[in-house]
Amino acid sequence: MSVGVVSFQWFLWGYSLCFSETGSAFIGNLKYFGLKGVLGEPSIGSARIPAIVFCIYQCVFAAITPVIAMGSIAERSRLGPLMVFTFVWTTIVYDPIICWTWNSKGWSYVMGGLDFAGGTPIHISSGTTALALAIYIGKRRGYGTARLAYEPQNTSYVVLGTTFLWFGWFGFNGGSALSANLRAASACITTNLAASVGGIIWMLLDYRLEKKWSVVGFCSGAITGLVAITPAAGLVGAPAAVAFGVVSAVICNLATSLKFLAGYDDVLDVFAIHGIGGIVGNILTAFFAQASIAGFDGVTVIPGGWIDHHYIQLGYQLADSVAGVAYTFVVTTIILWVMHCIPGLSLRASEEAEILGIDEAEMGEFMYDYVGMEAKMDRQDSRPQSGSQTETLTEEKTS
Repeated sequence: MSVGVVSFQWFLWGYSLCFSETGSAFIGNLKYFGLKGVLGEPSIGSARIPAIVFCIYQCVFAAITPVIAMGSIAERSRLGPLMVFTFVWTTIVYDPIICWTWNSKGWSYVMGGLDFAGGTPIHISSGTTALALAIYIGKRRGYGTARLAYEPQNTSYVVLGTTFLWFGWFGFNGGSALSANLRAASACITTNLAASVGGIIWMLLDYRLEKKWSVVGFCSGAITGLVAITPAAGLVGAPAAVAFGVVSAVICNLATSLKFLAGYDDVLDVFAIHGIGGIVGNILTAFFAQASIAGFDGVTVIPGGWIDHHYIQLGYQLADSVAGVAYTFVVTTIILWVMHCIPGLSLRASEEAEILGIDEAEMGEFMYDYVGMEAKMDRQDSRPQSGSQTETLTEEKTS
């Protein structure tokens, strides 16, 4: 759903609002409306690749970000309004953040903020949106009771999904070098190392409580490491990636308790892992970014971070992170309540739909065929018997 909606939005005006060279420091204009003129000319991201290649690459970033956020409201949302929300949110939340982060005229870019592959535009924006969604839409029916103490539906799928994400992250982080060069290879090394260390640390933290080696815990930690290293992958060395994995796993593991303290229902801990993880990654980038590593591509010149004695970088990273959180939360909340006041666009599913299950209520389809068959059989069994059948049963009982 998100790929379809966002791909159309990206074609229509999303790419232009993000990457038009003649826009403002906050958002682009409609220079490339309908991808007009987006062909073989050098892209705004790099003169080494054509604009049309850069366009489709960035489209994938745009499409995945709303999906991350929606993980917080699983099992209680309506799909139709979610499609409307995705289109609007991508236009007035995601696109401005991309513009100020990666457009050469964006205020954060001009200020000197460092974000290699999407700490603020992807993870802080999706994590904060997840928090806003969870607060707005409310808790699942029965949340907090023993009846709703869910375990993963299929742990094998958790492992499989993590594997796909881990592999795909090489494309996001390594690909953000926008060339097959030493910097891209270095980004892949730091990405893999941060994920590995994050997985181990999270698993150890869970072991201290349960005395079990949790594969779900390892997967959660690996994703946390991947999130944290995203803004820094092509800016830091391998030793720093170890620190990213350790620090992010510890902080995000503790952050999963926020939903209990604050009383919101974030099903997949999106805010704890992506929101907090993105902030952690942005701040650590200020400490460990190195001009020498950024220059592995032979083009990029940055002053570096604290390791290069550029101490103001921490202020830049904090400003970018705070702006990302504040703008995303406020504007997302406004979008949600405006939609709430429009008939038919409220995101919250009815209690009857929750009881029936969102798969059946919203899609009429099931992950497994036998689930649908059982539901159909139950409904058939609950129907009153025909006259002849009822009479036969009555006679049998009488005799």
